[in-house]
Formats: sequence, C-alpha cells, structure tokens
Amino acid sequence: MINRYSMQWIEEWCVENGWTDLFMERRDNFWAFPPGGVMPEPIPVHVLQVIKEENGLTNTEMFLAFAAVSTTILAIITTFWLRCPMPLVLSFGFNAFTVAQFEPEG
Repeated sequence: MINRYSMQWIEEWCVENGWTDLFMERRDNFWAFPPGGVMPEPIPVHVLQVIKEENGLTNTEMFLAFAAVSTTILAIITTFWLRCPMPLVLSFGFNAFTVAQFEPEG
C-alpha cells in the first residue's frame, strides 16, 4: 500500500495552522497537537482531502503511474514482436495491482 499524502505536505499545513508535533500513527493517519491543545488529535479528513487536491500525486504515485504506462507500451511492442499474448497478460496483472494501490481504504 502506498501513502496518499506526503509528510512534507502535512507538515507545511501544520506550520501554517499552528499544529505541532506531527506524527503518523499508521498509513495515511496523521495526528498532531492543535493550537492550544494538550492532547493530540487526528488531522481532519477534509483537510487531508484539500491538501491532496492542491498537491496532486506523491512521488510514489507518479512512479507507479509511469511504470504502468511504460509496461503497457513495452508489452504491446513485445506482443507484436513475439506474436504471443503473454506480455499483455503480465502487463494487465501488473496494472491491476497498480490501480488497486491507488484505491483509498474506505
């Protein structure tokens, strides 16, 4: 599973809004002390969604998307060259796994 948010994006938001001591409890679950707070609270989900919309894809997501497109193109070329559908089948399997990584846990 990939992280949908960059820790740097969340840290920038925390600095701008006065939240301190950011930590990640588990994947995509960020906690910090709100302004004047004595107990950490989760970063609100709507804030995380806004951060994601503003910043787009993380480096890992960009790499996986590029890898999926690259393997598909390579599989098409190899399929025609070898006259065998197996490269496309393998590419389909890799792409199915990659797309599943982009789905949010819900």
